[in-house]
Amino acid sequence: MIIHPNGTFEVIWIAWFVSWMAASFWSGRTEKRAATWETWAYRAAIFCGVILIAPWTARVLGERPIWHVGNSGAYALVGVMLLGLLLTWLARIHLGRLWSSAITRKEEHRIVDTGPYAFVRHPIYTGIIIALLATAAIEATLAALLGAGLITFGLYLKARAEERFLMLELGPHDYRSYCRCVPMLVPFLPHR
Repeated sequence: MIIHPNGTFEVIWIAWFVSWMAASFWSGRTEKRAATWETWAYRAAIFCGVILIAPWTARVLGERPIWHVGNSGAYALVGVMLLGLLLTWLARIHLGRLWSSAITRKEEHRIVDTGPYAFVRHPIYTGIIIALLATAAIEATLAALLGAGLITFGLYLKARAEERFLMLELGPHDYRSYCRCVPMLVPFLPHR
């Protein structure tokens, strides 16, 4: 039985999400949690984006695809999506017990600058953005494109808030030094 490529990405996203949530049980003990207005801002952007990119939203709105990628293009985009999600898992495994879905300082927290973190400071967000852009390209609706844009914006806001938090918690000298060496979200781009 061959699964249509447009249904494939839905199954992959569901599997990724379920495995991601199940893996949250191996996270270390939280010592401090960031709670600011920025937390609510990035969560709102991500939540609205998820609603918009969900395939049923376009169906409810009666949207038709803006373009058609065809089966070969859709399978290629599913491959890109899988690469993005693989990056999220590689980064999460490399981060180990320091991972958290919220902005936190974990027990024995330190700067991780090896593995995927040697190329980009937020490889989990980068992987999610890659997978989202591929998903939006497969869906090819205005709602999906807007949803991917909102989630990307929310992840950018979260990354900036996380960096300010880590700058305070881990020491500005050490974290700023890491920021000067490694770009935030896009590997090989100039960084601050």
